[in-house]
Formats: sequence, C-alpha cells, structure tokens
Amino acid sequence: MKKDIQISYEYFKNSSELTDIEKQLFERAKEARENAYAPYSQFFVGCAVLLENGEIFSGNNQENAAFPSGLCAERTTLFWVAANFPNVKVKKIFVVGGPKEFHEKNPPIPPCGACRQSLIEYETKQNENIDLYFSSMNEEVVKVGAVKDLLPFYFDSTFL
Repeated sequence: MKKDIQISYEYFKNSSELTDIEKQLFERAKEARENAYAPYSQFFVGCAVLLENGEIFSGNNQENAAFPSGLCAERTTLFWVAANFPNVKVKKIFVVGGPKEFHEKNPPIPPCGACRQSLIEYETKQNENIDLYFSSMNEEVVKVGAVKDLLPFYFDSTFL
C-alpha cells in the first residue's frame, strides 16, 4: 500500500508580509547570524525563539575544528532557553541562514535533520505545536505550523 504525506506551509515573498512579532523574530535571527562562529564552513545561521511569556532569545551556530563538535544555531538557542526556562513553552522559532557572502538567489534555509529532531523533542515535551519559520537573507520566508511537519516520521519517547 502506498501512502502520501503532504504538508501545508505559508510562503512570504519578503519580511514586509510578516506580523510585527514575526518581523521582530526575523530581525533578531538576522542579528544573531552576524555573530555566528563559522570559520570553516562560512555558513552563518541565526535563530530567534519566542516564549509564551513574550520573551525573545537568540543564538547562532558555533563551529569547532574538531568536527562535529560544533553546534547549529537552532540547538544552541533552544538548549539555552530550555536550560534557563524549563517550564516555559516555545511559541515560535525563526531561523535565518546562508553563506557569509549573501547571494540574492539563496533560498530559505530549513533546519538540518539533527536540529529537526532536537526541535521535535521540545514540541513533543510541551504537547503543543511550535510555529517554525526559515529564511535566507533575501527575506523570503517559509512558515510551517509545527516542527513535525518537517519531520513526519520523527522519533520520540513513545518508542522507548
């Protein structure tokens, strides 16, 4: 039996189409991207997280000469937030990434597989979807209404 998986997503041609809070997250992720430590890949990523209490926190990717000891922006940010606000739900995550030298034709950059798995852990833990946005510096934005939309066959604690 063959089955299909479909996901719904929203596409924004540029950041002017975003709500005020989404624009704030986009700007915070862009600012965080500028401080990424990516001397090896030259691929800079910033992430901003909105918590249910209204606070916004951001982070960026941190590389290490001893691959794979570095950490992506999404995990850097989310792990810090979870360590400091363990019982506060994450409402939105905004990721902006791409080569250090921006090119207009760079498409929106989604989270890598390891980040998707880490993000799904927190979505499952809080038993509530997290809006996930991803973009490049050209301001095109893709939004999915849940992390699980990008990782439909995710692994979680129900398998343990």
